[in-house]
Amino acid sequence: MAHDRDFFFASLRQSLFAGHLSPAQVEGLTAILDGYERHRTKVSSTVPEAVSRNRLAYIFATAYHETARRMQPVRETLAASDAEAIAILDRAYRNGRLGSVKSPYWRRDSAGRTWLGRGFVQLTHRRNYTALSALTGVDLVEDPARAMEMATAVAILVEGMAAGSFTGRRLADDIAEGRCDFIGARKVINGTDRAALVAAYAKAFAAALQG
Repeated sequence: MAHDRDFFFASLRQSLFAGHLSPAQVEGLTAILDGYERHRTKVSSTVPEAVSRNRLAYIFATAYHETARRMQPVRETLAASDAEAIAILDRAYRNGRLGSVKSPYWRRDSAGRTWLGRGFVQLTHRRNYTALSALTGVDLVEDPARAMEMATAVAILVEGMAAGSFTGRRLADDIAEGRCDFIGARKVINGTDRAALVAAYAKAFAAALQG
């Protein structure tokens, strides 16, 4: 499935990026597009093009939302360093703003590693870094910071959403032949949080992929 990339970028500039795409945003969008095309060639070439396009649109929408439009791998809180992210999360935890957190997963372990959120999808907790290591072939347990590498972040995003690595729910559960539930697909990542908002982003990406 080839995409008209000129149309794709021109459409997105107007619909989701306020008339302008930075070089970093173009880089990230291109990397995700390339990564998905490799994924589809490898494991899902039999999926109808309309279904594949909608799955890719939702992958893009997830990255757009989780990176606050940056389209680059980011740390949780959008901090510039692990130390800064840890400090921000610690303050929020002390002030009771992270009520759903039972244990501060971002604090460094005995080896100095932190399992805070990273990437296009906010991969958190050692168990998830372990699972995505097995899926991507990148040792994220030895060096969790590798989730910030572009190629690795793309693999985590694309392969993880396809496999149901984050919540047990796969993209195929909500986006399949005869079914496209962009609101329900939020459960692939984060329950129903901002589901309608991310669905709206997915519709814009799907329109951009029509070219």
